[in-house]
Amino acid sequence: MIVVSDASPLIALGRIGRLDLLREIFGSLVIPDAVWKEVVEAGIDKEGSVNVAEAVWISRQSVLDYSLVNLLRHDLGAGEAEAIVLARECNADFLLIDERLGRSAAKSLGLRVVGLVGVLIEARERGLVTDAESLMDRLHGDAGFWISEDLRKLVTG
Repeated sequence: MIVVSDASPLIALGRIGRLDLLREIFGSLVIPDAVWKEVVEAGIDKEGSVNVAEAVWISRQSVLDYSLVNLLRHDLGAGEAEAIVLARECNADFLLIDERLGRSAAKSLGLRVVGLVGVLIEARERGLVTDAESLMDRLHGDAGFWISEDLRKLVTG
């Protein structure tokens, strides 16, 4: 399975020490250079940055189609744009992305997207998360990750 990830799921799960959920669910991830720069280089002083850098199951890959990246950059950040293009180039099974505009752009290009909420639901269903409520609280409090009440109910069951 090929899964390309944007920065936000890595940052959120890294900050609460639960990157393992991504490894357990997907096995491995591919991230574009812009996501690496955002999470590892620019985030060097943030919780979880070193974990992403040292994760042997996360590989870094450069995109080829910079004309599409530049087109997407009109509405998206560098990480989102490169993640979408890389997912397309790799024929990824999933693109892990949370931002609404990014998800919309990815879907318009025929990509299958999953967000952090989908990951958390899968983690709960697999028994990888025993206290979903506490996990949601940590994501909000420690990682600053906002999830609507409706989506929170989907995760906590």
